Amino acid sequence: MGLFDNAVPGGNITKPLMIALGALLVGKMLSGRSEEAAVPQAPAPTPAGTDASADGGLLGGLGGLLGKLKDAGHGNVADSWVGTGQNQQINANDLGSALGPAVIREIAQRTGMNEQELLQQLSTALPGIVDKLTPNGQVPQNHQVASAFNS
Repeated sequence: MGLFDNAVPGGNITKPLMIALGALLVGKMLSGRSEEAAVPQAPAPTPAGTDASADGGLLGGLGGLLGKLKDAGHGNVADSWVGTGQNQQINANDLGSALGPAVIREIAQRTGMNEQELLQQLSTALPGIVDKLTPNGQVPQNHQVASAFNS
């Protein structure tokens, strides 16, 4: 997987987890990569109050994800992922509350995972993934995140 090697404890990024991360961070960029991993081609309804862009996933990209976490009171956790220090963990229920039920439902449908398992895997994976995407403490542009997923 290149960039994401060692990003997740145990080093195991499953195909459903990659689809979930793609839905959050790069939207339609993962659709059509392979027949068996294809994300539905129809545009997903954007949950109210989000600023999703064509290549920014359900929340408008990495910046949108970090903004949702900050708005939900988890700014210190999100900042630890972007910064160069130790990554703080986030509880699966806190992540679910921050993302909102509509986003979680949409991603669960795309991946075929149940919502609780999805949140558990995302809460484990996101600290390392965001850390890998922000090696110098800077949030990349949406197209740069998409390139990381497509490489």
